[in-house]
Amino acid sequence: MLNKAKEYVKQHIFVILVGVVVLSSGTAVYFYNQYSGLKHDPNKVAQEEVSKVVAQVGKLIVLPEGETPTLATVADIEKLKDQSFFAKAQTGDKVLIYTNAKRAILYNPGLNKIIEVVSINIGALSTPTPTPRFQVR
Repeated sequence: MLNKAKEYVKQHIFVILVGVVVLSSGTAVYFYNQYSGLKHDPNKVAQEEVSKVVAQVGKLIVLPEGETPTLATVADIEKLKDQSFFAKAQTGDKVLIYTNAKRAILYNPGLNKIIEVVSINIGALSTPTPTPRFQVR
């Protein structure tokens, strides 16, 4: 019985080796194409993630139109615990920041729920312009 197994392997070793080479080559070509695509457009992965999160959140709430949000991920909740917006946040939550619409949305992708929505005020603080004072004599 052992001799039959050895004969089978000897007879089919070429086919097995060709299969391994074809699989290895296909895998190498796939990863090379992925690498080349990222080399030409390094922001592609980030843009795809923003699009994916916007699509998920867009199913739950009406989002501002005509604006691509800035996407942030909650990495360390301890640093954010003093801010009321992040009171119910968890590590891994996503924050969509719409600067033109002045809105921020906290989204939990694991639960597929919106945790918090707030109005924000981004930009330089407006300083009052001095009004000229004239003395009338």
